[in-house]
Amino acid sequence: MKAINTLGKIIAKILEVFHWVGAALMAAATICSVTAPNKVNYFVGFDAKECCGANLEVYGFEVNAPVINGNVDMTSFMIFGIGAFIILAVVAMVFRNLYLIFKKSENATPFQKDNIRMMREIGYFSIAVPVIGLIMSIFVRLVTGVETAEVSIDTTGILMGIIVLCLTQFFIRGAELEKDVDGLL
Repeated sequence: MKAINTLGKIIAKILEVFHWVGAALMAAATICSVTAPNKVNYFVGFDAKECCGANLEVYGFEVNAPVINGNVDMTSFMIFGIGAFIILAVVAMVFRNLYLIFKKSENATPFQKDNIRMMREIGYFSIAVPVIGLIMSIFVRLVTGVETAEVSIDTTGILMGIIVLCLTQFFIRGAELEKDVDGLL
């Protein structure tokens, strides 16, 4: 069990760091899309075609930015960048909480108030990812005035969030039972 806990901590921390780095790069690319559009390629690689546009996607949030004269529409990219930054930061928080749950449970019971709170947050964060994608997709359509945003929701995040929130209820019950047993001793 200790090996799984250690492996879980390492993987969760690596994924957290990768997502924070991704969020930082996306923030830099978004700022560049406004201040220096020709520098965006330093942060993001585009596979852009005149006929089909540039397909931008992160965790189910998808924008098909039009390509005009060989350049990606920076308004679409800027709005995508804002949404991608928020989504990457939220997913980084999921892995941060997961890391902290592993860390707090190393030498103690997993049925702790902080672990239950962090599990509940993981559930909310998981549900938030597709909701953010939907909101940003609608925002892209409203701002650009064209059919650039492909409005699609990856229900995996919603289902995963519901599952985690249900599991949180079992942890709450486990904490209550543990408290009762400690009171008997």
